[in-house]
Amino acid sequence: MNNDQIWQATLGELEINLSRVNFVTWFKDTFLSSFEDGRAIICVPNAFVKKWLEEKYHKNIVNSLENITKHKLHEIIYKIELRHGSNNIGLNVRQIKNTEDASVSESKIQTPDTTVKAVTANRFGLNPKYVFDNFVVGRGNELAHAACRAVVNNLGKAYNPLFIYGGVGLGKTHLLQAIGNEVAKHTDKILYATSEKFTNNYIQAVQTGKAKDFKNIYRNVDLLLVDDVQFMGGKDGTQEEFFHTFNELQQGDKQIVMTSDRPPKSIPAIEKRLISRFESGMVADVGKPDMETKIAILERKSIEKGFPLDKDVLIYIANNVQNNIRELEGALNKVVVIHQLSNSVPTLKSVRNALSDYVSSLQAKSLTAKEIIEAVSRFYEVSLKEISGNSRRKELVGPRQVAIYLIREELSSSYPSIGQEIGGRDHTTAMHAYNKILREVKENDNEKLKQDLESIKQLYANPLY
Repeated sequence: MNNDQIWQATLGELEINLSRVNFVTWFKDTFLSSFEDGRAIICVPNAFVKKWLEEKYHKNIVNSLENITKHKLHEIIYKIELRHGSNNIGLNVRQIKNTEDASVSESKIQTPDTTVKAVTANRFGLNPKYVFDNFVVGRGNELAHAACRAVVNNLGKAYNPLFIYGGVGLGKTHLLQAIGNEVAKHTDKILYATSEKFTNNYIQAVQTGKAKDFKNIYRNVDLLLVDDVQFMGGKDGTQEEFFHTFNELQQGDKQIVMTSDRPPKSIPAIEKRLISRFESGMVADVGKPDMETKIAILERKSIEKGFPLDKDVLIYIANNVQNNIRELEGALNKVVVIHQLSNSVPTLKSVRNALSDYVSSLQAKSLTAKEIIEAVSRFYEVSLKEISGNSRRKELVGPRQVAIYLIREELSSSYPSIGQEIGGRDHTTAMHAYNKILREVKENDNEKLKQDLESIKQLYANPLY
């Protein structure tokens, strides 16, 4: 075999053990320029790829070359050199990835059906990046994901309405728009709107005497997607119009999907008849991702960016970014940009340095016992003084025990420190309160208490609401 044949066979073996994205990113435009006396010279397009192959894939390359040639290797030299006639002079890894993405986009544009669907989706205000294929499913969101899939497969009949709730940056909008983008392949009667847009459209229609046009737009659809319905709270006119829109669509077997930062009963200043409508179908929550899900999300997004990271780096980021997926992606973006600008390969040490300020700022915003107690006070409409006081009235003991439970769960605080936070109580009192709520949640499966706890969590996660 000549050098080209050896290298092509080696690449074939490497490709089996690597993801397609990794393989294309790091082995594109590489070639074997020399192989003799146990010494190989592998040419690469730039310094970034050179360093990555030396540090990350050297062992894989040695094993594959030895398997193909049946010769023991004593040395491999990685040399920056482009094959004669290559059109990629001066391209770095990031540019190569962008070129690949552009070629994919171009091929899609040339397909009439795909073009129509993309334009249709954009016309509805949907982000074409929000699809089911790139949504990472974990324990915190698997129910909501399954419900969204069921809605797509049986529009207007399965889980109608579907109400998805959860904290900021956990993927509610992604799921909502993924439904729209999937359904857009089959119908153009889709409407996506935030509750703010719905409200503004309604106000403008009333002011300009075009209420009939407004109704025609919002009620003549097969699928209505409404984001952040909690912002309808306190807006009587908007709620009235949404109530009638909801009824007409549901009676016509038209699908309605909504998102909120809290469950229906916990939305402040919302009419009971709307709460009843929201709960008449399926209510699914999206929780914080667990460690495995966070690592999977980071791994997928890093590969999408053409910048795959080692497992220890992914674990470090996942461990230090606790709150939501949006913050995870922010941390990842910072790592990618810093290392691309310095043309360096990420290591655990360099990533720690890159994220030191970011992690510090997140930790500075970390939750406190005081914030939890304030959220409990707001939710149950009792004063901070009453929660910390000595009264044994039932309407005060319950909130007090919930506060103790949440402090223990969220902050892993010791029982003595929790007792001090709640009016200087003994640690055994704190322990008893925690265990009582834990039994209600775990053993008795107290659904109302679970919803209360979730609503309180949303209050301290989103203190402005």
